[in-house]
Amino acid sequence: MTPEQIVKKFFEEVRSGENPDYATELMADKVMAHQVISEEEITVIRTPKDYSDHVKEMVDAYGTFSLEIQEFMVQDNKVYVRWKQVGTHVGEVDGYQPTSLPVIEIASAVYRIEDEKIAEYWIQIDRAGIEIQLNRNKSS
Repeated sequence: MTPEQIVKKFFEEVRSGENPDYATELMADKVMAHQVISEEEITVIRTPKDYSDHVKEMVDAYGTFSLEIQEFMVQDNKVYVRWKQVGTHVGEVDGYQPTSLPVIEIASAVYRIEDEKIAEYWIQIDRAGIEIQLNRNKSS
């Protein structure tokens, strides 16, 4: 599979919440995950199981969510994706109790493919926007 096909399949199967355990087919055994949180970059090592568990936690928090790819670009072995995820706040998130109100996440990532697997990625999520929504939902 090409880098484009691998990342598209990753979004269709894993990131969408449809089949999180499929991460084992599309991710290397150890993936360098660079995460930008409030301008501070941290790097963690994720396994396919870690990522699968993370997606399952999102489903627990936001229910069955929609995932719309808004931009998708490929350059050699790197794939850039920007997406919009819309879910319903049905589970506890960072201490915020469920409100059954919508929560929108805007995020983007660059995935590096090696040996037909996701080996590394750089991700940015509008966490401040999510927190604003959770605070607003709490007051409703």
